[in-house]
Amino acid sequence: MAKKSAGRPGIDAPWQAPTEVVRLSGGNPQVPLGFGEEPVRWFIAAMPGWQSAMGKRLDALITSAAPGVMKAVKWNTPMYGMELDHYFAGFHCFDRYIKVSFNSGALLDPMPPGTSKQAKVRYLDIHEGDPLDEAQFKDWVKQASQLPGDKL
Repeated sequence: MAKKSAGRPGIDAPWQAPTEVVRLSGGNPQVPLGFGEEPVRWFIAAMPGWQSAMGKRLDALITSAAPGVMKAVKWNTPMYGMELDHYFAGFHCFDRYIKVSFNSGALLDPMPPGTSKQAKVRYLDIHEGDPLDEAQFKDWVKQASQLPGDKL
């Protein structure tokens, strides 16, 4: 008899928040796979120091620029997409900065400044105290949300 899968946390099964914050190397919170607002909110609250406030701001800007955006935490990273399992952006904590990834960033105009080994991917690194050009960020999100998301 085949074993029945428990499903995907937050979609087919309830998401279970960790009982404690565990940080991976670089300071990124370790968060189990989950879909929807709850795991993303938990991740953002667990971001270290100034990064948590910036994570809240990034989440709010993404939500505002891409109405109907779907959220998930995969690979210890909040991911954003317009359809399930297809994501256009995410962000990750490092010791001294947050790395925002745009999966099809090379198609955005203007392109985000950070390059990648993957031809389509572009990054925006945000360090403590860096000003965030919110209008430009929202424009990138809006553009990215209208492109086909990468299946991740």
